[in-house]
Amino acid sequence: MAKKKTESSQSKLIAENRRARYDFQIEDTFEVGIMLVGTEVKALREGRANIAESYAAVEGNEVFLINANIPIYAPASQFNHDPRRPRKLLLKRREINSLIGETQRKGRTIVPLKLYFTHKGFVKLLIGVGIGKKNVDKRETEKKRDWNKQKARLMRERG
Repeated sequence: MAKKKTESSQSKLIAENRRARYDFQIEDTFEVGIMLVGTEVKALREGRANIAESYAAVEGNEVFLINANIPIYAPASQFNHDPRRPRKLLLKRREINSLIGETQRKGRTIVPLKLYFTHKGFVKLLIGVGIGKKNVDKRETEKKRDWNKQKARLMRERG
């Protein structure tokens, strides 16, 4: 089974979808592998990637990452990849069935949260199953964040 954890302390962050936790209430997370070609890995080692507008979709019995942008690797010239091609996510059958069940329920979406290298050099993607937030919930999240900032500032000033 994919590890239900966040990235380890020795991993190198490539890209993060900060907007995901603002727009979605994340219920469950999975650490999954991603099927890449060589020029994509080299472009990722340069730290160039964007997963902010991407999402994961179940097609048949497989899960794909759609609309993730990994720019072309210039030194590869004619052997480059398509920057926005769909990329297969590597999950076990049990996990895929779980994700299919989650997405068939009303309002569930598979959202990529972080793209990173593990300490062994593998590219991993942290995906979350989330429910879209309404504007009221987003305002509440902002209020909590602002209050925590004010509270921290007051604690620094007073003590």
